[in-house]
Amino acid sequence: MNLYLISVANRAEAWVEAGYAHYARRLQREVNLILKVLPLPKRSQKGDIERLKRQEAGLIEAALPPRAHTVALEVEGQRWSTEQLASQLAQWQQLARPVALIVGGPDGIESELSRGCQQSWSLSPLTLPHPLVRIVVAEQLYRAWSLLNNHPYHRL
Repeated sequence: MNLYLISVANRAEAWVEAGYAHYARRLQREVNLILKVLPLPKRSQKGDIERLKRQEAGLIEAALPPRAHTVALEVEGQRWSTEQLASQLAQWQQLARPVALIVGGPDGIESELSRGCQQSWSLSPLTLPHPLVRIVVAEQLYRAWSLLNNHPYHRL
């Protein structure tokens, strides 16, 4: 299964890339987690936020793999327990098509793109910095995978 994490963000620091890679590598047996970082459009103090969000949406749409099942990561999305995420992961594996987890820019995902997603997932009611989102998503997917496969990691 190919699972894409598509994020509009600035380049991450080395500790973020190392944290993400640590969990993404562990998933490679059955779940190929692929990170696509799209360049954050330049912002100015007088920038039109809606225009920037539309621009980001265009970048995201161009980066989506064909026929992808799309999941918007948003504060307002559904909150899943580890067991519920494991169930989602199992369902995604049965789709026989790529899954794309979408992280918008600093102002969120453009509303039309968000409405077009098949699912909406909230990691937390808190606003999380983009670098942490990458690591948390990778770790939670690995934890869900470990639960599905009776791997001892989930019990740690």
